[in-house]
Amino acid sequence: MTSSGTPGRLVFVGDSITDAGRDRGNATSLGDGYVGLVARALPDAEVVNVGIGGDRAVDLEARWERDVAPSAPDVLTVYVGVNDTWRRFDAGDPTSAESFEATYRRLLERVPGSPRLVLVEPFVLPVRDEQQAWLDDLAGKRDVVTRLAAETGAALVPLHGLLTRAAEDAGAAALAPDGVHPTPPASRIIADAWLTAYAGDAQTIVDNRVGQQG
Repeated sequence: MTSSGTPGRLVFVGDSITDAGRDRGNATSLGDGYVGLVARALPDAEVVNVGIGGDRAVDLEARWERDVAPSAPDVLTVYVGVNDTWRRFDAGDPTSAESFEATYRRLLERVPGSPRLVLVEPFVLPVRDEQQAWLDDLAGKRDVVTRLAAETGAALVPLHGLLTRAAEDAGAAALAPDGVHPTPPASRIIADAWLTAYAGDAQTIVDNRVGQQG
């Protein structure tokens, strides 16, 4: 949040869940996923979507200087991890939790300026029996995101638990037909979770400032 109290410039970087079909030739395109829903909920914010479908952490690193470093965010959201798991099972190209963490740490070390950070936990909702094996692999990446959020003071969006609980009622396929890509109801859950984390982090900042002044 800027000194004037407005949300400022919100930059979202990640994979297809962030990309959500945006027109990459149009800088104002936000896609039809959670980023667009966040933008509608925060009409005073300038929202920028630089998600690219299929990205893993190493792919974010490869384009960080081009897409993120010059973006001047007041709030930077990083959402990556599920493709680091997926490529193990569909392409025989695994990413260990240790390698994922090392890359993610390098990303956070190169964050431009001093924005508020929002880190989003990746999720999988198994819709096929073989996807049960994805859960163990993804757990290590989820732990990394949670740990780095705590270390950096970032707001954490705990998606996996939220969507897993929602799937108990709605069914996994109703929220993510392939276990990964959210339907509109799931995108709403993601957006609401982001807004909750963002609002909570903003209140923490206010409380800390009040405490410092007292």
